[in-house]
Amino acid sequence: MRTMQPGDGVVRKLLASERERFRDHLLRLDKDARRLRFAHAVADSFIEDYAQRMTDMGGIVVGMIVDGEVRAAAELRKIGDNWGREAEAAFSVERAYQDQGVGTELMGRIIRAARNRGVHLLYMSCLAENARMQAIARKFEAELRFEYGEVIGEIVPDAADYFSLAAEAAEDRVAYLMAVLDLTARLVRAA
Repeated sequence: MRTMQPGDGVVRKLLASERERFRDHLLRLDKDARRLRFAHAVADSFIEDYAQRMTDMGGIVVGMIVDGEVRAAAELRKIGDNWGREAEAAFSVERAYQDQGVGTELMGRIIRAARNRGVHLLYMSCLAENARMQAIARKFEAELRFEYGEVIGEIVPDAADYFSLAAEAAEDRVAYLMAVLDLTARLVRAA
């Protein structure tokens, strides 16, 4: 197993133009990791379609990028047409990056994003066997309940405040700059 070192990865929101990076991450998940992420087996074609809709309806994806590749991702999706009372979170971490705090870091970013959008109840669901996801949810004081082979976690984010809004805004500016610099570097390498 690879051990993360300080500075190995960058955690930031993915831009809509980075759908392919998100797709490539999901395609790298092994059969078991895909089943844990989507609660059933999924084919490559499903992932292709899913990644294409990454930011549909205002969805937010936060990724951990290592050496230009998304190696972990957390998604925040609103339930309904507008950001409001409820939203849903989902996570995927490639096997080599598990058990290194990546999921916890992503969960914190997603909770803050939900908080800043006025979400009062954040849901996450996982298969009952997904102990890693349940452990991360517990770190954030999620209320867990078991239903038909799944675990439903509910997190009640604090209300947004100046500090949570400022932190997300600052990270968004840095994320945009890093995405532009990364794109520039990829274009130079391709030339």
